[in-house]
Amino acid sequence: MTHRTPLAAVVDREAILAQLERCVLFSELSDQQLQRVIEHTRVAQLTEGEVLFEQMQPAREIFLLDRGQVKLARVSADGHEKIIDLISPGNTFAEAVMFSKEHAYPVTASAITDSRVLCVDTDTYADILHQSNDACFAILALMSRRLHSHISEIDRLTLHSATFRVVSYLLDQLPSTHLGSSEIQLNIPKHVIASRLSITPETLSRTFSRLCKEGYIELHDNRVQLKDVGRLRSLVQG
Repeated sequence: MTHRTPLAAVVDREAILAQLERCVLFSELSDQQLQRVIEHTRVAQLTEGEVLFEQMQPAREIFLLDRGQVKLARVSADGHEKIIDLISPGNTFAEAVMFSKEHAYPVTASAITDSRVLCVDTDTYADILHQSNDACFAILALMSRRLHSHISEIDRLTLHSATFRVVSYLLDQLPSTHLGSSEIQLNIPKHVIASRLSITPETLSRTFSRLCKEGYIELHDNRVQLKDVGRLRSLVQG
């Protein structure tokens, strides 16, 4: 298992505490409850490619990504990997396992880039849920938003073309109100993006080439210039 460091031993502890307080899972907790969480939180520093937890490993922690990028993936019996989700800083993951009878992680979590993850003891948080209606409603709201997000994701992956998926992914990196020209930095390897979109890397490359040829984007290594965001939004809406 990846080494965990007690939160008290981390140099920039105050910054981490601020991250916890902003998180929806902990924002409704009392000072006393938050202190309990802090006492049972450890920090994992992951290098690129390092595994945080493995599929079917007993689930004893929930996680908040402080910095970096983490992928959640399932691995089939023949070794094929399917990326289920990409976690960005400020987001939590593995909370639903607390309510599962199996109490095992259904996916493998590993770092795409050097990352720092806050690891919160599940028993401590579950005990707080028994004491706090506000905390219960906070996690229900989070899981409800995540469910709607997954439904939308299933719709994109089953009912729409590769072009729709790629353009939707690019637009997801921007504020929903943005309509002008904008640049996106692809900090995730292209084969990871392709897996997340359930297309092959070759299909992703062909789609990027077609979007460039049609004047929607310009591609410069890992930078994508969206030439007209409003036009791209019209493309997926149409």
